[in-house]
Formats: sequence, structure tokens, C-alpha cells
Amino acid sequence: MHLIRRGDPHLAVRSSEHLTTVELFGELDLVLVQRVRPELDVLAREAPALTVDLRHVTFCDASGLGLLVRCAQRVRDRGVEWRLVCDQPMILRLVRFAGLDDVLRPSPPAPPPGGGGPPAPRSGRPGRLPV
Repeated sequence: MHLIRRGDPHLAVRSSEHLTTVELFGELDLVLVQRVRPELDVLAREAPALTVDLRHVTFCDASGLGLLVRCAQRVRDRGVEWRLVCDQPMILRLVRFAGLDDVLRPSPPAPPPGGGGPPAPRSGRPGRLPV
């Protein structure tokens, strides 16, 4: 996977033949949504599979959720794999309270090679972080 350089410090894209990963940084609010929407729209149309990583997002509002829903739906409409990586409790709660768990399907980050990741959740849906 190689890093595709972007001029925006709030967006990093890594791409390989089978997967594109978008890392977002900062506050996913109306200002950031307007900046990254064009890029995410292109990736939702063209990526072989798309992962959006929110581990570096410190805040998300309704416009941020709207962008994620739009992206997830466009990716799935193409029959392509969608993954939302999030370990931020506040964002996970917002997704749950908005009733978007089934649409966004947030999942914890993959454990590092060697199995040194966090223990599996004790309750809740498999593959989901408890919130």
C-alpha cells in the first residue's frame, strides 16, 4: 500500500490494488466536510474497497455523520466493501444515538501483527467496540 500525497493536512489516502484507506484528522464538522467531500466522492465511486479511519478525529457533528453515511451508501451501492474504523467513544456514541450502527458499521482498528491488540469485547455485537 502506498501513501498518496494530498495538499490537505486533514486527509491522508493509502491505496493498493485491492483497498483504499482514508485517514481523517481533526474535527469532522461542516468546514472539514466541505473540504474532503469531493475527494471522498471520487474514492466512493472508484476505490476497489474503501476504509475510512477516524482514529485521529477528535469531534464529529451531524454534517460529519452525513458525509460518512453518503460515502458508505455509495460504496455499498457499487457492491464494494466498506469499513469504518473508529476507536473514539464519543463518535461511537454519536453513531449509536443517531441509529446509524447498521449503516456505518463502525469497527475497532485491526490488532497489530503478532496479536498484541486489545482484548475482544465481552458483550455486544461481535467486532464492535463497547460504548
